[in-house]
Amino acid sequence: MTSRVVLITGASSGIGLATADLLHEAGFIVYGTSRQAKNSSNYKFHLIELDVNQDDSVTHAIEKVIANEGRIDVLINNAGFAISPAGAEESSMQQAQAIFDTNFFGAVRMTRAVIPHMRQKNSGLILNISSILGLVPMPFGALYAASKHALEGYSESLDHELRSQSIRVSLIEPAYTNTSLGLNLLEADNKVSFYDQMREKLHRQMISSINKSDDPRVVAHTILNVIESQHILPRYTAGKTAKNLKALRRFAPVKVFDKLIQRSMKV
Repeated sequence: MTSRVVLITGASSGIGLATADLLHEAGFIVYGTSRQAKNSSNYKFHLIELDVNQDDSVTHAIEKVIANEGRIDVLINNAGFAISPAGAEESSMQQAQAIFDTNFFGAVRMTRAVIPHMRQKNSGLILNISSILGLVPMPFGALYAASKHALEGYSESLDHELRSQSIRVSLIEPAYTNTSLGLNLLEADNKVSFYDQMREKLHRQMISSINKSDDPRVVAHTILNVIESQHILPRYTAGKTAKNLKALRRFAPVKVFDKLIQRSMKV
């Protein structure tokens, strides 16, 4: 059987890198992307340059993969970023738009560009890396959570649209993952002094949680299992914490769940 071709955005580190390495080891033809594909020879897989915020960059990268391999069987929309814990009002409109441009519209742009090629082959799988925060509210992380909520709605709707074309869309929902995300958090660009104490406390708490969280290979193995599955579901949690939070969200009474959020965040 011919090896399937996988395209992964944001593959130079973290979940993207762990996934690209694992899929390469499993025998897939893997193309990972980065905004600056420097030292590409250091990677086991093909690393190419791509900025999910730029139409021309997306088109060029996809055309390159199609020219080399003739198809793209799996698209994994992983590129994204987060803002350090802060009040929702502490981000300017420009910053709010920036996080949606990458986390949501970047995935939309990639998906729109790949669908025609998958339709031509009458097969395809699109995996969008969401977050358990796409289901669970996170105080002082409203914009990141909102971008993932948007991705969740888009993905489920799109999956219904594309099934008749033998293309499936699914979501991967990890909780905190032990990656460099915590080191690369953007700070809110319109800080309000009222939140200073809470912001600093939650930042320390977040970094501590990330350092104790699942290795990104946990998410990578979930992705591999989904790709190899014969029956694709709309969404998958990755890791024990995400699984437990999803169960709480689903089964706990609203008032109980609300109090749990308030108590855990100490807000």
